[in-house]
Amino acid sequence: MRLNLFASGFRSQFFLAGVAAVVLVPLWAFSFIAGTPIGSGWPPTLWHAHEMLYGFIACAIAGFLLTAVPSWTGQKGFAGRPLVALAAAWIAARVLIATSAWWPPLLPTIVDLAFLPILAVLVMIPLIRSRNRNAALLAVLGAFWLADLMFHVGLWRQDTPLALKALIVGIDITLLLVTVIGGRLLPAFTASALRRPGVDTALKSRTALTVLAVIAMVSVTVGDIAWPDTRIAGWIAGAAAVVQAVRLAQWRSLRTLRQPIVWILHLAYVWLPIGLTLKAAALLGGYAVAAFWLHALTIGALTTMITAVMTRASLGHTGRPLNVPPLITVAYLLLTAATIVRVFGVSWPGMRYPFVIAVTAIFWTASFLLFVGVYSPILWGPRADDKPG
Repeated sequence: MRLNLFASGFRSQFFLAGVAAVVLVPLWAFSFIAGTPIGSGWPPTLWHAHEMLYGFIACAIAGFLLTAVPSWTGQKGFAGRPLVALAAAWIAARVLIATSAWWPPLLPTIVDLAFLPILAVLVMIPLIRSRNRNAALLAVLGAFWLADLMFHVGLWRQDTPLALKALIVGIDITLLLVTVIGGRLLPAFTASALRRPGVDTALKSRTALTVLAVIAMVSVTVGDIAWPDTRIAGWIAGAAAVVQAVRLAQWRSLRTLRQPIVWILHLAYVWLPIGLTLKAAALLGGYAVAAFWLHALTIGALTTMITAVMTRASLGHTGRPLNVPPLITVAYLLLTAATIVRVFGVSWPGMRYPFVIAVTAIFWTASFLLFVGVYSPILWGPRADDKPG
C-alpha cells in the first residue's frame, strides 16, 4: 500500500516545510542569542537566510507547484518514488548544509543545487506536454535556481556581498511568484467565499493592473541586481508599492473578515505593498523604523502567503471542507504577531535586538507547531472522501 505522505505532491512538501519552520528558526534564534555555533561552516547569517529561502520557502513552493500543475494541465500528478526522491534530496541538502563544516565544500553545494532541477523536471513534463500557458513559470524556477548558484559562488569566493545580493534577488523572484499566483488565487477564492444566491460577487481584476504589477516586481528584481541599496532601487520599490496597493484594492478585502481561510490570503498580500514602502523609506530616507523592511516581505508577504496556501490546499485536496480549525486561526495571528515584532520591534521603547529575535522566534515557532500538529494527520492520512491522492 502506498504511503499517503507520497500520494500527492503537496503532502510531503508541505509537511517538510512545516517541520523546517519549527526547527530552523528556533535553532537560529538560540545560536544568535547564546552565541553558540550552529555546526555549519557557513557564516551564521548566510546559513539562516539561505535555509529560510531555499529550505523552507522552496519546499513550500514545490508542494504548491506539484499540486497546481496537474490541475492546470488536466494530467495526473506524480506520486510515489519521484516524490520520495524529491523529499530525499531536500532532506539531504538540509543535513549537509547544517553540518557543512564536516564535508568537502562542494558536496553540500551539489546536493542543494539538485533540488530545484528535480522539481523542474517533474512539473515540466505535464506543462510542456499540454502546451500550458503556465510553462513560463519554468523560467522563474530557472532564475530562482541561478540565484542559488550565485549564492554558492559567493560562498566559494568568500564574497559575502555577492552571497547576500543573490539571496535578495532570490527573494525578489519569489515575490514575483506571489504577485502572479496570489493575483489569481485572491480574486477567485474571495469571489467563491462571498458568493450568495442572487448576489453578484464577481471581482474585477483589471488586466492592466496585473501587467503593471508583474512589470513592477520584475523592475524591483532588476533594481536589486543593477543598483542594490541605492536611491534608484528605492524609487523602484516605492512605485511597485503603489501598484500593488492599487491592485489589492480591487479585491474587497474587508468583506472577508469573517472567513480566516480567505482573509489570511489578503493579509499576506497587504504585506507586499507595506514591505515595498518600507524598503523605499529605508533606501530613500534612511528611516530607522523601516530598517527591517526585508522581514515585512519574507515573513509578512511570503511566509503568510505560504501558510495561507498550505492550510487551504491541504484541506481541499484531501476532500475536506474549506474551513480551518480555530487553532489554525490562532496560528495565523501568531505569525502576524511575529511579523510585526520582527519588523517594528526594535523601534519600540525598551525592545533590544536579542529580545526582538527571541519574541519573534517564539511567535513563529508556536504558529508552525500548531500547523504541524493540526495538519500532520491530514497530510499523512487518507483523503476524507476515500478518493486516491
